[in-house]
Amino acid sequence: MDSSRNPVGPWATFSLASIAQLMIILDVSIINVALPSIQRGLHFSNADLQWVVNIYVLLFGGFLLLGGRAGDLWGRRRLFMIGMVLFTTASLFGGLAQNGGWLVAARAAQGLGGAIISPVAFAIVTSLFPEGPQRNKAVGIYGALAGFGGALGVLLGGVLTSGFGWQWVLFVNVPIGIIAIVLSPIFIPESRGALARGSFDLLGAVSVTAGLLALVYGVVKAPEKGWTSGQTIGTFVLAAVLLAAFLVIEMRSSAPLLRLGIFRTRSLAVANGLGFLAGLVIFSMFFFLSLYLQIVLGYSALKTGLSYLPLAFMIIFTAGLASVLVTRFGFKYILAFGMLLSTLGMALFTRLPLHGSYGADILPGMLLAAAGLGFVFVPLSIAAVAGVQPAEVGLASGLINASQQIGGALGLAILSTISTQRFNDLIKSARGPEAYFSSLVGGYHYAFAASTIVLAVGIILTLGLLPSDGQGAGRSIGVAAA
Repeated sequence: MDSSRNPVGPWATFSLASIAQLMIILDVSIINVALPSIQRGLHFSNADLQWVVNIYVLLFGGFLLLGGRAGDLWGRRRLFMIGMVLFTTASLFGGLAQNGGWLVAARAAQGLGGAIISPVAFAIVTSLFPEGPQRNKAVGIYGALAGFGGALGVLLGGVLTSGFGWQWVLFVNVPIGIIAIVLSPIFIPESRGALARGSFDLLGAVSVTAGLLALVYGVVKAPEKGWTSGQTIGTFVLAAVLLAAFLVIEMRSSAPLLRLGIFRTRSLAVANGLGFLAGLVIFSMFFFLSLYLQIVLGYSALKTGLSYLPLAFMIIFTAGLASVLVTRFGFKYILAFGMLLSTLGMALFTRLPLHGSYGADILPGMLLAAAGLGFVFVPLSIAAVAGVQPAEVGLASGLINASQQIGGALGLAILSTISTQRFNDLIKSARGPEAYFSSLVGGYHYAFAASTIVLAVGIILTLGLLPSDGQGAGRSIGVAAA
């Protein structure tokens, strides 16, 4: 993007793109605090309630690559505005939902709109600044907003749900979206990828998204139907066939959604694997903590939201610090340090008591996890585009976002299944007036223990596989080119 043709300057453009990204990320977590109210109002079952979160994340993650590719081909400002119109309209209809199916459909449309906006916004940001300290500063702020959006979503969700009703966690997007649509022609110069010709791979996007939906559905329904039931096995087989078809489509397509050869860039390949692991844990943390605070400790939606304030401020502080430290020390060791802090936080959550104290039992783990998130988001964002050709910035930015979102969706399904299975085992032998709640807490312990193990593996992979800055960012790691 030529900043000389930008009448408002790069930082004004950056601000609008960042606000849009904040809204998209915020909508992943804002719904969590409202879930008990949504369940009562629209009569969701316990098993189906997670689809309010997961359908958004899956459509978001599944179509992110298509959004990035379309922006490179058709113009980033144009796609930004199209995605914003879709997201804003879906938010309005979601707030008007009269039944569960209506809400899930609206959340799916929101996810699709977010999948268009998010990679385009990140491509706009990275194209504003040359690779180096300026870009690191911008990506650091951008990464802070991504982490902060998760915490702010829970806080804002509590305020809106308590004060106005769960519908307003969706309605709040409407005025923000309208303002962004109006300002886009002024604040965002049109830009495209260097290879702004060709087509995009709709069949690839549909196959990978359908495969992921089948996989998550199979995991969610397995405890109810049985892991060896015909339905469960059939769903997993369908998921495998669809995901294999996606790979075949990408290898044969003249304009693939995902050029498999991009994984020859070592930092990108490893960063996406680590982004998947981080997403697997982070999304579930907000889900389980929100349920623990409201169902077990009896917090109101507003009190639950306010309890996340320290987490939000810690993410802002550490993400800003991370952008400085990455410039000085490189992304590898800052990322490993962030994962270590988050691992310690998750380990503390495995000891959450039935009658917990916020200051003694929740806040220490929350602050450690939040500090880790700030040190994780920024170096991951930088590592994911390090050494990538300008023509493929949209693809790379969509890919790291997709990895995190897909990890989040699968993580929520898997960890919810682990928690539910543990709850079912404990409730059979539990006795007394608090048997239900103690069994719930036991299930949460298992989910957080699994999260701790995942992040510990992430530390090992970071130190063992991620190249240091300038030391292998473009080396092949043996992935065949498409």
